[in-house]
Amino acid sequence: MIPIFKQMESKEHEELVFCHDQETGLKAIIAVHDTTIGPALGGCRMWNYETEEDALKDVLRLSRGMSYKAAIAGLNLGGGKAVIIGNSKKQKNELLFRSFGRFVQGLAGRYITAEDVGTSVKDMEWVRMETRYVTGISRALGGSGDPSPVTALGTCSGMKATVKKHLGKDTLFGLNIGIQGVGHVGYHLCNFLKKEGANLFVTDIDNKSIERVVNEFGAKPIGLDDIYDADIDIYAPCALGATLNDDTIPRLRCSIVAGAANNQLKKESIHSQMLKDRDILYAPDYAINAGGLINVANEIDGYNRDRAFRQAEDGIYDTLLAIYKRSEDDGVTTHAAALKVAEKRMEDVSKLKNIYLPKKNVMGRRDNN
Repeated sequence: MIPIFKQMESKEHEELVFCHDQETGLKAIIAVHDTTIGPALGGCRMWNYETEEDALKDVLRLSRGMSYKAAIAGLNLGGGKAVIIGNSKKQKNELLFRSFGRFVQGLAGRYITAEDVGTSVKDMEWVRMETRYVTGISRALGGSGDPSPVTALGTCSGMKATVKKHLGKDTLFGLNIGIQGVGHVGYHLCNFLKKEGANLFVTDIDNKSIERVVNEFGAKPIGLDDIYDADIDIYAPCALGATLNDDTIPRLRCSIVAGAANNQLKKESIHSQMLKDRDILYAPDYAINAGGLINVANEIDGYNRDRAFRQAEDGIYDTLLAIYKRSEDDGVTTHAAALKVAEKRMEDVSKLKNIYLPKKNVMGRRDNN
């Protein structure tokens, strides 16, 4: 195993917190990547990792992605992430998440949590019993509820921008789109794409999820591994990451990759270049899937659903077109271009820190003293 500080140094992380509560069985890791622009916001994932090393690797990679996602979306937030090691279908309970909430509270606002893969709005309401530093709570409690519809809307809008750039079309009508993973976000994405007139091809490890989108949206099911060989226009990874790798990229028959999953490229620089060499336009994951983050970030200043949906739909469309222009102008991959755009904003905002202002509290409101 690579030494922990070496791993943190390689991705420029600020803080790593290991959370253990023997009474509740909690085993969690919180990673704070960068707080240059603001407090680190990122979801809490619950996953049954094979090893603790896998959990550490995942939280470090995911938290870094959140920094870039927040920066490129124009939010005054940094990047963080948490993972709880465990089976989300069998080991969830109130005390587990309340215990996690106490660890979040202990960070005093440097990290704000939210739901993610394996966690739900209900879980975040348990977390909220112990800390104010949580978003994605139910609308009944003044929150935004499930962020999946906004993530899906932003992804759909990002697809439109990508199709506009690469295929010269203003619509998704008649395009064949392969969606890998039709859980929360994937389900809502199917809904939006069906309304756009796209033809849907779906795969998932959960047969019930497949049956649902087949029955509701007329999607055509395909095998888990067959999606890479499918004759489709757009491949939309919407499950776990690293599906774009040495084995899958040569098999792709699509012209666009645009999906909601995080960390889609197994090796970022290598595999983004492989896609570029094949003339497959890649929508950088943390740019196209930022809708969920935009949604929960809106809770900080008082949630407005219409505003959040509008920011996700319009903002992601414009952001992706700007990335594609930067990629073209600089002769680099879209992944490299997106990094440049995000890093430029972080660098610019850091310069403002030289100007003293009275202390801000973590939820973004100016204190009077």
